[in-house]
This record gives sequence, C-alpha cells and structure tokens, in this order.
Amino acid sequence: MSKVSKSKGSRRTRVGTLFMLSVLLIGSAILRLGFEAGPAIAREVANLPDAGASKDETATHQESVPSSAELQHMLAAFQQRETILAAREAEIEDRMKAMELADQAITQKLAALEAAEVKLEATLSLADGATEADLSRLTAVYEQMKPKDSALLFEEMDPGFAAGFLARMKSEAAAGIMAGLSPQAAYTISVVLAGRNGSVPKE
Repeated sequence: MSKVSKSKGSRRTRVGTLFMLSVLLIGSAILRLGFEAGPAIAREVANLPDAGASKDETATHQESVPSSAELQHMLAAFQQRETILAAREAEIEDRMKAMELADQAITQKLAALEAAEVKLEATLSLADGATEADLSRLTAVYEQMKPKDSALLFEEMDPGFAAGFLARMKSEAAAGIMAGLSPQAAYTISVVLAGRNGSVPKE
C-alpha cells in the first residue's frame, strides 16, 4: 500500500513539474514573439494605406499621378514651346536690328538733306547777292548814259523789265529816259510802274 501511494505521489510531482516547465516555456516564447514581432508589425501597419481612406480617394490619387508616357509627352510639349519662343525671340531681335539700321540710314539721309539745304541757301544767297550787284551796276550804267541813248534801249525792252530799271534809277535820270521814249512806250511803262504799287496796302 505504501509503495503504491509513493509511486502515485512521484507521478503527480513529475506531472506538476512538467506542467510548470511547459507553462514557463510557452510564456517565454510568447514574450519573445511579442518583443521581436511588435516592431515588425508596427512597420507593416505604418506602410499600409490609411484604413479610413475610401477606395475613391485611393483611385483618385492613383489617377492624379501621371504615367511615364504622359511625363514624356509633357516634356516634349515644353521643349517645343521653348523652341518656338526661342525662334520668336530671334525674329524680334532681327527686326530690332533691321529697325536700328533703318533708323541710322534715315538719320544719315536727314543729315545729308540738311547739309544740302544749308548749301543751297548759301548758293541762293550768293546768287541773289550777285544778281542784285549786277542789277545795281547795270542801273548805274543806264543812269550814266545820255538820256536819248538810254531811251532807245528802253524802247526795245519789255515794259515790265524797263519799268524795273526805271524804278531803281534816280528821278532825274528816269525822267530824262521817259522824255526820250515814244508816247506809247512811255504810257505802257507808266502803267506798269503805277500797277506795281497799286496792290500795296495804304494803312
């Protein structure tokens, strides 16, 4: 009887010891899994898409990201626009250069015209001075001639031309020439002389 009770007690002790060892081993395994698997699970959860995000938002996000072909098409379009802008800029620069050259040519022509105008005015002034000097000398010659000789010349002159000389002469010389003219020539020249100042304002 005592032997049987002893054997039963030793079995119970072994079973209890094995159970405790099993519980300790299982607990150690669970703790080890908790410490090692926790960070990995946290990383996986962080990489997962937001659980609260809807399927539509996810699809919209995927659609908003352009594909490689779309990116290449956009890049080609930008390059084409850049080429067009560069060509237009070059064309504008060429036009500006042409306008500058035309402006320089116009400025040179204007300067040449102004110089020619000044030269022409000087020439006309000299010509007017020379003409006036010639007329003055010729008038003096007619004044110094005998009235009868001058009258013969004035008789053959155009009435307007003769009236111009007589108007420049001294009164005594002009009267002597008029006295030597024929009545018709004297009358015609007198009419021309009177008409030269008829349009002059009196006031």
